[in-house]
Amino acid sequence: MRTGEPLPAVGDVLAALATGLWHWDTADKLVTVDAEAARLLGLRAAPTTLTEAQTRARLHPADWNEITAVVQLAVAGSTLAEVRVRIMDERGTVLRVVRSRSKPSYDAERHAYVLTGTLQEVAEPGPEPAGGRATTVTGPWRRSREAFLLDAGRALAEARSTAEVLRVAAGLSMPGFSPDGLVVFGVEGDRLTMIGHHGHQPDEMGPFTNMPLAMEYPAAEVVRTGRAVYLSSPEEYKDRYPVTWPLARPFGRSSWAFLPLTVGGRTMGAWMAGFAYPVAFTPDERAVLTTVARMLAQALSRATTAESERELTEGLQRSMLPSLGPQVPGVRIAARYIPTGGGLQVGGDWYDVIPLPADRFALVIGDVQGHDVRAAGLMGQLRIALRAYASEGHRPDAVLSRASRFLHGITHDEEMSDPRFATCLYVAVDPVTGRLEIARAGHPDPVIRMADGTVMLRPTAGGLPLGIDPDADYPTTRFVLQPGETLMLCTDGLIETGGHDLDSGWQRLRAILEDHDGDLESLADVLVQGVHGPSSHHTTGPLADRREDDIALLLLRRAVPGHDTAERPRVRRMLLSVGQDEPERIAEARRYVRDLLHDWGSPDQVDSAELLVSEMLTNVLVHTDADALLLSEVIEESGRRRLRVDVFDSGDDLPHKRRPGELASSGRGLLLIGILADTWGVDPRGEGKSIWFELYERSGERGGPKPGGGSGGGASDGVEDA
Repeated sequence: MRTGEPLPAVGDVLAALATGLWHWDTADKLVTVDAEAARLLGLRAAPTTLTEAQTRARLHPADWNEITAVVQLAVAGSTLAEVRVRIMDERGTVLRVVRSRSKPSYDAERHAYVLTGTLQEVAEPGPEPAGGRATTVTGPWRRSREAFLLDAGRALAEARSTAEVLRVAAGLSMPGFSPDGLVVFGVEGDRLTMIGHHGHQPDEMGPFTNMPLAMEYPAAEVVRTGRAVYLSSPEEYKDRYPVTWPLARPFGRSSWAFLPLTVGGRTMGAWMAGFAYPVAFTPDERAVLTTVARMLAQALSRATTAESERELTEGLQRSMLPSLGPQVPGVRIAARYIPTGGGLQVGGDWYDVIPLPADRFALVIGDVQGHDVRAAGLMGQLRIALRAYASEGHRPDAVLSRASRFLHGITHDEEMSDPRFATCLYVAVDPVTGRLEIARAGHPDPVIRMADGTVMLRPTAGGLPLGIDPDADYPTTRFVLQPGETLMLCTDGLIETGGHDLDSGWQRLRAILEDHDGDLESLADVLVQGVHGPSSHHTTGPLADRREDDIALLLLRRAVPGHDTAERPRVRRMLLSVGQDEPERIAEARRYVRDLLHDWGSPDQVDSAELLVSEMLTNVLVHTDADALLLSEVIEESGRRRLRVDVFDSGDDLPHKRRPGELASSGRGLLLIGILADTWGVDPRGEGKSIWFELYERSGERGGPKPGGGSGGGASDGVEDA
């Protein structure tokens, strides 16, 4: 070309270089190509306009998806979009491989991408060089990149804390190029802070822990602008950021990538990847880094939110759940609370320990309907109300009656569209005598673990759940916790988890209680771990992330007096009251006696004891106007065991034997006692009397009843006859 002659047209130059031009507007869904680009696409060599569908038909399906992904990444990073694609003929055969390079832009008003670029035929990609890095998006590098991004996305999605996210990020091995140093920066006000790092010594990172956002540092610029910064060489770093270059020089790196961590359109920080070798940061490499930065930002956002929720939850629960404080002399108390999963992990279960006058205290456990924030709020209000009523000196039945009226009032307001109820168990404890007074509002019964490991449900009288009926009554059950015995109170979450119902769940808990041999704290841990896995929350412990239902657990153990217990008889004791209007409790008494004798050597004697207890209690209800009190004891002395059963009533008439005829419907009670018991008797007790019997354990016999050595008397409770 002679000097002064005009330059040839751009199209002629590109045609001479076998390079075609194309233009794509996603709003119009049209692709315009020149003659050379048409030829490369396998069409007649003439300028033409194609629809997106026609263009897509000329490309390999996977490559079309690759183009759309690369275009979005290039717009986000303000870089060129470069991709290799396979051109297909009508039979699906690859005609050639072309390289497309374009500078895409995004039209926000039309919500469309606009691209103008070139097409140029390239040789088929060969095997990846050993030790080298592929720079195209086709072939082995593409496959390894896709596998890497899938693995990275899965690992980051599973990270639950900031520390876990940073560990995952530090362990990422990018295909063909891997950084040897990583730093994650956050923003606090107008300061750039360091969240975490990898590949550096802690004492090296001091200057980067807290710096002004206005500082001429690549990460600060990324946060200010929301755009990535790529530095391919130390010279480029020094030229662009001379002020902070002295801070980066001691690390001896050759290339750096600083990418924004963006979530929901807001830049929350920056990610620095430093490389010990030169990196050109091709469009493919930038695409990988940009994708990782996006996943990292999402993972950090989730982790930060989860940590904030956990901190809020722990603070809320610490304010709602009591500290057990110093242990009360004579007893030991242990407690656990485990929230259900999801959200803020708060719910309606609670426990409380309330000081009472005269050195007594109350144990309270309950469950407000629901597992949400409202249930937690109602729980807090109800707990405060119960504390107030108990501190005023009211007895257990009055405390629950007032609490029920209070909950009904705050949940049945005219503006309240979601009334709630609550179950509750209130136990007033005298630690000196072990006397318990229990009122129950729709809650599971307490459990007693005796000193020898025998475990029994302790049926108690009860009323409706709190908040249903403002005038509900709550009868009181009284009994004594013996030295060495443990009282367990829990919410239904401990019983029914894992698909169990109340019956099967109770059998599982019973086995755990019977097998345990340790202190009260270890028993609480074993109970929780046995049904839920590791304990998620002692009164000050960490929270678990997923639970089927809230759990509250209270254990109370009465200490054994500090003298030699080896010579003391071992006693297994059960006390039960049966009112005149409670005949159904006779069935409970039979079950209770059978449970008390669960390891008795003679099944025949167990049957006899159950029959005699039923007979004696029935006589009290039928032949007197008094209530009955049943005391059953299994006493072990000198390696032998005996069962003693006393039935007390307030009647004055002593029983006497009768001789019933064959067709008589009564009069055989004392005869049965005389036949089945080893010994029996009637004891006057001032106002009232007791009738009692004893059985001496025999091992595994199945035969006729042993003639009793009865010591006179007749049926209990002033009956004429048993």
